[in-house]
Amino acid sequence: MQSESTSRNEKLHVGIIMDGNGRWATRRGLSRVRGHEAGVETIRRIVEAAPKQGIGTLTLYAFSADNWRRPRAEVAALMTLLRFYLANEVQSLVRNGVRLTVIGRRDRLPDGIATAITRAEEATARGSALHLRIAVDYSARDAILNAAAKAAALTSLTREAFSQLVTGEAGLRDVDLIIRTSGEKRLSDFLLWEGAYAELHFTERMWPEFDASDLTAALAAFHGRERRFGGLRAIVPEEVPSLSRV
Repeated sequence: MQSESTSRNEKLHVGIIMDGNGRWATRRGLSRVRGHEAGVETIRRIVEAAPKQGIGTLTLYAFSADNWRRPRAEVAALMTLLRFYLANEVQSLVRNGVRLTVIGRRDRLPDGIATAITRAEEATARGSALHLRIAVDYSARDAILNAAAKAAALTSLTREAFSQLVTGEAGLRDVDLIIRTSGEKRLSDFLLWEGAYAELHFTERMWPEFDASDLTAALAAFHGRERRFGGLRAIVPEEVPSLSRV
């Protein structure tokens, strides 16, 4: 069971690697772009379900720094979907108390998207029901490398201060659970610093198929695990051997 420091009463930080859009589509004779469109619908479902299931921060891996290697047409379609999401979801996010933050590089994004991101972040800044972080042009290794470069100029450094350099945010809770859909079992350069002690959950479900019940199942498995953070499980008195029996 969970330790007291990560009880069910606390809001969790969950990261999701949203994998399987393309395979979901091709298995149905659809274009990969149609799979990504279906994936956006899943984002809506999970963002709505997350606060009801004890999640306070949700980080979604939308586009990695290595995804630029994909075919130009697919990359262009993904950027169009990002632009569409930023233009059409903000009011819904505000209405539902969701604060949006986009992490990753912005200098390589197509014209206008960085500005749209800033506007969406400003519009949703007061959201308190859920902190939605979307990783775009993101690399955890690059984030750590950039933080190290900044830290080199400091005379003293704590783990908390370095964490802020990595994440760009003070007081961000470490990741409790990382979920990856589609059956793949790797982290793919996602939240390597914040997820140092994250529990991992892999599911065969493709991202367009993933729903609130799948999130519930992942969280149930998480809550059933014992998290020791490098320590040992506390020994209750009746488990301590009596000296008279030694």
